[in-house]
Amino acid sequence: MHEKTTNESLHTVKNLNSGDLFLKFGKPCVEIGMLIKGIMRGFVYDNEGNEITTHFYQEGDMIIGSFIPNTNVAMTVEALENCEISVANYSEVMSNVNKDKEITDVITKQFQKLNNQLQSRLVALLNLNSLEKYELFLKEYSSLINRIPHYYIANYLGITPTQLSRARKQLIDKERSKTQK
Repeated sequence: MHEKTTNESLHTVKNLNSGDLFLKFGKPCVEIGMLIKGIMRGFVYDNEGNEITTHFYQEGDMIIGSFIPNTNVAMTVEALENCEISVANYSEVMSNVNKDKEITDVITKQFQKLNNQLQSRLVALLNLNSLEKYELFLKEYSSLINRIPHYYIANYLGITPTQLSRARKQLIDKERSKTQK
């Protein structure tokens, strides 16, 4: 019989339907999850009540609403497809960091990944044009392009759906001109 590791014993599987919320802005962050199947998005509301997509989660990504357990969630996280998530009590997981090598390695790797994604997004929003933002999105989230609505992609990139459409056409033209040379 397989004996569960500390990491395995902390987790249960939760299934969400498309449109269900995993985390809600302003509520205490008591759960941490690892997305096994599906796609999710993180979003906040601007001052006018419009949703701003801040993050996409795909299989293998850790889902947290705050880097510190039991603090208020910084964004709402919604399932864009039916999802399967390995869920654990955030405080229990963090209390095992530095005690359990597997947990420490997973948390360190996932926090680094989230930090890199946040830095990349910030630089893109501040410095890149529509085409460059879209190219970066394709590089970072290539498996999502046909799985999520384009209006979420445009929203995430900080551009309008029309600008996204133009960027997509520019990219197609750019690729076409490369193959004709």
